[in-house]
Amino acid sequence: MLGSVPTTPKSLADYRPIIGDERTDEILELAARLRGARVLNVNATAFGGGVAEILGTLVPLMNDLGLDADWQVIKGADEFFGVTKAMHNSLQGMYYDWTPEKREIWLHYNRLNADLFDESYDFVIIHDPQPAAIPTFLEERLGRRAGKWVWRCHIDLTDAQVQVWDLLRPHVERYDAAIFTLPAYVKDDLHGPAVFSVPPAIDPLSPKNVDLPRETVDGILERYSVDPRRPMITQISRFDPWKDPLGVIDVYRMVKAEVPGLQLVLVASMASDDPEGWDWYERTVRRAGEDFDVHILSNLNGVGNLEVNAFQRAAAVVVQKSVREGFGLVVSEALWKGRPVVAGNVGGIPLQIVNGKIGFLVNTTEECADRLLYLLRHHDEAERMGATGVAFVRDNFLTTRYLRDYLRIFCQLSGAGRAAANAHPRPAGRAPR
Repeated sequence: MLGSVPTTPKSLADYRPIIGDERTDEILELAARLRGARVLNVNATAFGGGVAEILGTLVPLMNDLGLDADWQVIKGADEFFGVTKAMHNSLQGMYYDWTPEKREIWLHYNRLNADLFDESYDFVIIHDPQPAAIPTFLEERLGRRAGKWVWRCHIDLTDAQVQVWDLLRPHVERYDAAIFTLPAYVKDDLHGPAVFSVPPAIDPLSPKNVDLPRETVDGILERYSVDPRRPMITQISRFDPWKDPLGVIDVYRMVKAEVPGLQLVLVASMASDDPEGWDWYERTVRRAGEDFDVHILSNLNGVGNLEVNAFQRAAAVVVQKSVREGFGLVVSEALWKGRPVVAGNVGGIPLQIVNGKIGFLVNTTEECADRLLYLLRHHDEAERMGATGVAFVRDNFLTTRYLRDYLRIFCQLSGAGRAAANAHPRPAGRAPR
């Protein structure tokens, strides 16, 4: 048995005023076909990063709907998580010398975790590459595999390093289904599983996204020595090369030359499966130097979901200067709070930002600085973009839509009713008019 993660109960009824009766009733009808089904989600960490946040809402909502859902975290030592971080980066296009030793470490810990499986489920969702080989070793040990197994890939495989994908692919091909964030992320040589494309989504009622009084926001800013009376930009993301925190500081300095009172807040959650994060944290601190208007914060400073919520709401503009991105949930988070976003034109970000209508997509540091400066100088335009973004996220990127898509996939895999006709949930959304 792997370690189960406790979750806070949630009720779909609380989301009805946000999404309306029609969407709520559709979810209830789908869930009725799956009542009592045992569902297990498996990933590498219980906190830090978008996957953990998604599961913290998805699992209790499934339970509220009558499914028997659980969330468990794999076990591993530092050597394993060092290898899986290298694997994650390699699959997103960074070159590593992929040695036989790295391969054996990954396989060894997947085998150990497979040995801990001692129950059967109707649906098992394995998230990302860290535990992807578990069903292989489960079959090897038991000679069979109960239930339907789904691999959920949250990263962009477009430029995956060949050696690493060749290691991963035979294990993924054993699954009954594979879910990708975008159709473009699906590798041409993947054969076997049914393929779905489903963008992730945010929980509008979580502490990170629920509405906050202005006095609460100002109090949180002041607690971290951020002046609520001066303009502030923020980026909320892990410290790693793909989020380009060093580039964000460069952008801030370019803009501050024109807006002298500008402040920058960088917030990251240091995750247990990301040993590389400490190196990038130190690099970011060095780049900031002794500029006291650059605030580098993390969960280790007591910055949790409520504080992130406040920093996003207080920002004049939210930045997401990613150079590679699976999806980037923080973009939808900021838009939901009515903030315009300037973000890298990569991965799933263009799915969330209609360029020039609810934010700006940029390709260079100079473009990022230019668009930021424009929004800081055109307050009415920034507010209009933010208001448009709220409606766009409500239509496309709330957790209830994500829940509906999972229920549809489960219905198709089990042959449970009319939903089997919907082979490819792809709620990509259209540009607001």
